[in-house]
Amino acid sequence: MDKFICGGDRGLCAQGCSRQDKQLNTYDYLADVPGGVQTTDLVEVQFKNTHKDYFINSNHLHLEKGDVVAVEGSPGHDIGTVSLTGALVPLQMSKQRLKPDAGTKRIYRLAREVDIEKFNEAKAREQKTMIKSRAIAKELGLDMKIGDVEFQGDGNKAIFYYIADQRVDFRELIKVLAQEFNIRVEMRQIGARQEAGLIGGFGPCGREMCCATWMKNFSTVNTGAARCQDVSLNPQKLAGQCAKLKCCLNYEVATYSEAAQKLPRRDIHLETEDQTYYYFKADILAGLISYSTDRHTATNIVTISWQRAAEVIEMNRRGEKPASLDEGSASVETRTVVDLAEQESLTRFDKSKRKKKRKNKNRQHDAAQNN
Repeated sequence: MDKFICGGDRGLCAQGCSRQDKQLNTYDYLADVPGGVQTTDLVEVQFKNTHKDYFINSNHLHLEKGDVVAVEGSPGHDIGTVSLTGALVPLQMSKQRLKPDAGTKRIYRLAREVDIEKFNEAKAREQKTMIKSRAIAKELGLDMKIGDVEFQGDGNKAIFYYIADQRVDFRELIKVLAQEFNIRVEMRQIGARQEAGLIGGFGPCGREMCCATWMKNFSTVNTGAARCQDVSLNPQKLAGQCAKLKCCLNYEVATYSEAAQKLPRRDIHLETEDQTYYYFKADILAGLISYSTDRHTATNIVTISWQRAAEVIEMNRRGEKPASLDEGSASVETRTVVDLAEQESLTRFDKSKRKKKRKNKNRQHDAAQNN
């Protein structure tokens, strides 16, 4: 089974560490409280990397995080890993809007060697089963995609996770899958974001996708988040590997919205003694606004702070016009973008080698003449 993370070197209680399986990690900050485990018989058990469930320790087994247990299934039994015990379990259940008496399933025993062997055999069948089930669904002409298969610990049942844009009648598919694999079949529909989280991968930022690492819940993402941050509405750049808008578009919306409240409206143009300036673009976080003398193109661009823009707007309201747009404002620091790849020639090492070869030839030639 999966290993547990130990954070003892960072001042954390090692007993509260969880499995190293990304977004389902849980740190039990009540693990070092005396008598905390005896406060409840409820136990949180995790299966694979997809979901958790809650069970009653009716046999009063001494369980710790990381113990592999056999639990009641529907039907049969399943194999999972204890991920949380003690007083924090009811709090986790209330967070998921589950009542404490909702955990009616029981924990049978600590998993035996035979149970773990059956579990490993069932787990080894998942990849082949998924590939074959996709072919069967295609033969039946179903507009759906099976993204993952999870076998129960005893191998008698499997959950097929699928994604579909429309409602699918998979009654015939269930019959064929049950006969083909001789198992009990359960179908669960997931969204495109959940599928991306199950498959995993790396985003354009170079880091592992958020949905596959730490995100548990998905919030709605719309193009308004991109407009608020002045991000180009390019579908290819805004879409993630799930073909939906990237979840990270929501991360800095609040910061940009707060900073944008200071900026003047885009439809306000600024009047000077000799020109009329129109809004062109803005650096929202830096509080800088660029104005152009042409409404549609970048002509005579002047970049000023939002404070200076507010001063000019107030002067225009009083019927006054400054001599220039940036008069009396602090000079804006211009940064030159340097391409590191252009600083040195890509063949600079070849040149040095050539020089060394020439030196060696000259030395050999001089030595030959001396002889």
